[in-house]
Amino acid sequence: MMTIRMRAITIGVAALTLTACSTVQTPSKDDPWEGFNRTIYTFNDKVDQYAFKPVAQGYVKITPQPVRNSVTNFFSNIGDVYNAANNFLQLKITDGVEDIMRIVINTVFGLGGLFDVATLAKLPKHDQDFGLTLGHYGVPPGPYLVLPLFGPSTVRDGVGLVGNYFINPLTYVDPPALSWGLYGLDVVNTRANLLGASDLLEGAAIDKYSFLRNAYLQRRQYQLSDGHASNNLPDYGEGAPPPNYGEPEEGAAGAAAPASGAAPTAAGMAPAYPNGATTAPATLEGPAGAAASMPASGAQAPTGASGAAVPGGQYIPPARIGIGAPGLLRLH
Repeated sequence: MMTIRMRAITIGVAALTLTACSTVQTPSKDDPWEGFNRTIYTFNDKVDQYAFKPVAQGYVKITPQPVRNSVTNFFSNIGDVYNAANNFLQLKITDGVEDIMRIVINTVFGLGGLFDVATLAKLPKHDQDFGLTLGHYGVPPGPYLVLPLFGPSTVRDGVGLVGNYFINPLTYVDPPALSWGLYGLDVVNTRANLLGASDLLEGAAIDKYSFLRNAYLQRRQYQLSDGHASNNLPDYGEGAPPPNYGEPEEGAAGAAAPASGAAPTAAGMAPAYPNGATTAPATLEGPAGAAASMPASGAQAPTGASGAAVPGGQYIPPARIGIGAPGLLRLH
């Protein structure tokens, strides 16, 4: 198993090295490595297009929706373990206790987590990870960073992947073949749940890279503020408000939506909001495609082609997997 992990690390480092020379003429303050990031994004996009998405489509065709829902619930129940661990690390005792109660209820009464009984019992689901724990204690996010296969991140969240790996219960499953089998099932099931979301993103975003970057960074800021809107949003130096990714009819008051607290979304992926927005963006996180943070655990996650809610903040070996746009292996 160590050999497999070392190979994965080597491949990632090689990909980083090969694309390190990519630059843009005028990088922004919050995305100084944009040239490098766009190269990695393109790589992730191709991996998703030719590998993850076709497999996910086949999985949907041969697997009944109730089974896919149970698989989603199973991994969401595992996700509550690291949600609890990070809440306790942040001294959020009430949230951590709620996470433990969810695990016990879903494991005992939900047949090992196949059914989400805890949500029916009105126990909230939280969305935590080690990157947010570092941010809770004042560690700055650093520049935006797109990781090979794992997708949107920052320097802080990239370091947090190491902590996520050791907190993740699947890391300690024996034999190793079973651990990696569960990992693969989680990736495929997550990508399947996001098929509808990624299709919407294809038609909604003019520049998918900027769309995902803005959504990811703003969502992480929202999560770090415990769900409170913040005016401290990233500045990309573009000198203009973000574009409207919807297609309002000519003459319609397109700017009215953000002012009223409503904002256009694409299956859980919210476009960048101007300062003072009251609606938090959410990112897609899953296999080869995010953030997402594929879906968010603290709120109702987006639903994909299968109609099943996507568990958010979910981490699987070797770390967090995320899908938000084609080519980001990161589910949260």
